[in-house]
Amino acid sequence: MTRRAHAAPTLLGWAGQVIAWFVILGVLAVLCAAVLVPRVAGATPYTVLTGSMKPGMPPGTLVVVKPVDVDDIGVGDVITYQLESGRPTVVTHRVVGLGFDKNGDRIFQTQGDANSAPDAATVLPVQIRGERWYSVPHLGRLTTLVNGSERTILTGVVVVVLLGYAATMFVSAARDRREAAAPRRQARNKEEVP
Repeated sequence: MTRRAHAAPTLLGWAGQVIAWFVILGVLAVLCAAVLVPRVAGATPYTVLTGSMKPGMPPGTLVVVKPVDVDDIGVGDVITYQLESGRPTVVTHRVVGLGFDKNGDRIFQTQGDANSAPDAATVLPVQIRGERWYSVPHLGRLTTLVNGSERTILTGVVVVVLLGYAATMFVSAARDRREAAAPRRQARNKEEVP
């Protein structure tokens, strides 16, 4: 009877630890996708704010854009570009046509996947910030809640909290193993005493 009573909390404790580790790993994966990987790779994360790229990239999608040579961009590629050269406002749309303007400069015709017609203005190479490397639906909603400096602080706090929690879990597991081994050591010591 006592053995069963003792097994239930252990099973619940184990299940709690498994759930906690899934949460920790999930949060770390989100941080990697949204912050770490783009920084290491020289890419830039953006958030889709409108429905023009539905269904593949609904509003709130995190789009990570990597700089590319404009000669490598073709029809079907998804690019992020400035609406006006030198301005911070950007759009992420699919390239639906390539061509040259009257000066012989390359131009790109773009269109949102959910839009019925191509965008009115063509895109010049100088406006292009990069090509979509990867995107994660709904993850961009988290990044819009905080600005750049707040995001850096929040990321640091989350990392410290998660590492602290992980250290607590390791210490607790080591203590539990020692406590479980103590009765066995005592029993061995009693057997060895003549």
